[in-house]
Amino acid sequence: MYIEKSLMQYALDTRSSDPTPGGGSVSAYVATLGSALTSMVGGLTFGKKSFQEVPEKTREEMETKAQELEKLFDELAEIVDRDTTAFDKVMAAFKLPKDTEEEKKTRSKAIQEGYREALEVPLGCAKKCHRVLELQGVFAENGNVNAITDIGVGILLVHSGLEGALLNVTINLGSIKDENYREEVSAQVTQLLSTGKILKEQGMEMVYRRLEG
Repeated sequence: MYIEKSLMQYALDTRSSDPTPGGGSVSAYVATLGSALTSMVGGLTFGKKSFQEVPEKTREEMETKAQELEKLFDELAEIVDRDTTAFDKVMAAFKLPKDTEEEKKTRSKAIQEGYREALEVPLGCAKKCHRVLELQGVFAENGNVNAITDIGVGILLVHSGLEGALLNVTINLGSIKDENYREEVSAQVTQLLSTGKILKEQGMEMVYRRLEG
């Protein structure tokens, strides 16, 4: 499992000519790091004297969101490995026999099912990234100011993870024959890209505002 390897080994494996881990796995990994940095900012904020000056409702919101971030961290970390096998079914389907019409139909169906699974893994990753971006705003606004650059890096990493995951969705989507499914997923990609960019920009605006005092 890649997620259990050292940082250097993961980097070396990525650098190699082996196609895995590729962009999808790396996207999940950087998003995992981004969520981790956000959790770190929470840990450096909760219990501090300045935190008591934050309105009670906001404190409760941050603590609740910190718990959700921990869950998303685990889910994104799991995708680091799952993405590396997402394309396996497609490759296996292409190796199926195609001598008869029945075999051709079976093979074509298997290929389509494989492509769906291959794009649904990064699509799920993108949705989790989007949710992390939604959670990060309150930490950018109210987190420990001494760690404001950490939340900034976290926002940038998670947004990179989102956009990177959607690149993998898009390339696989081009092989899907079901027009309705393709349009449905394409609309989701557009929405996630658009709102994700807004969340990133809002978060970074707050980071720079606090950074500049």
